[in-house]
Amino acid sequence: MSETIERNRPVISKKIDKFFVGLADAFNFVKRFFQEVWFPPYEFKEILRQCYEIGYRSLPLISLTGFIVGIVFTNQSRPSLSEFGAASWLPALISIAIIRAMGPLVTALIAAGKVGSSIGAEIGSMKVTEQIDAMEVSAINPFKYLVVTRTIATTLMIPILVLYVDFVALMGSFINVNQNELVSLSTFFVQVFEAVSFLDVFSSIIKSLVFGFTIGIVGCYKGYNSSNGTEGVGKAANASVVMSMFLIFIEELLALQIVNAIRYA
Repeated sequence: MSETIERNRPVISKKIDKFFVGLADAFNFVKRFFQEVWFPPYEFKEILRQCYEIGYRSLPLISLTGFIVGIVFTNQSRPSLSEFGAASWLPALISIAIIRAMGPLVTALIAAGKVGSSIGAEIGSMKVTEQIDAMEVSAINPFKYLVVTRTIATTLMIPILVLYVDFVALMGSFINVNQNELVSLSTFFVQVFEAVSFLDVFSSIIKSLVFGFTIGIVGCYKGYNSSNGTEGVGKAANASVVMSMFLIFIEELLALQIVNAIRYA
């Protein structure tokens, strides 16, 4: 009896112990992904289907958001630059802000809300209805079919969506600049590309890959480990969004420090 009590006694406290156990489970989940991704079977059809669901199905929301971001940010920046007589620098300022930070961040946050919650809810519902157990009985690797395919799809599609959002946001900015400063399309994009460096574009794509992987693996992890029936499915979807957004902000902060260190080295 005393041995059982001693075994159940927390090392530090119940909450802290639970946090570190969850951290270890998440680490093992990510480790298993990197072990599974290199070996057959390769579920190419499912990867393509997920790319369609994540990429093409997200275009309307992504397009509208990117266009509005370009217009709003241009409107908000114009008064400050006009005070110093620097309104002509508006295209350069907008391009730097969108390509370096706003494009990847806005796309990742929208994808975390739309795609992350969908992945968490879908896999969570399969978990609580024992469909994952049925797949194991049918000699199908559920981790490979559900987790690996969705994580690869998000990792591949988020950078493509980011480039698309950058373009749409710049077009929205151009429309606003053209209406107020009468700047032509060629002049606008000449100033845009003069202000942007290869490091800006490269770092944006690398960040997008990391953001995509984060959204996919977090959604899969929360769904794959859900429990308590339909209530657990809702919690998995909600936790996928919250945790993905939290990690995206942390990764953005770390990426900013690394890129600035490279830029000013």
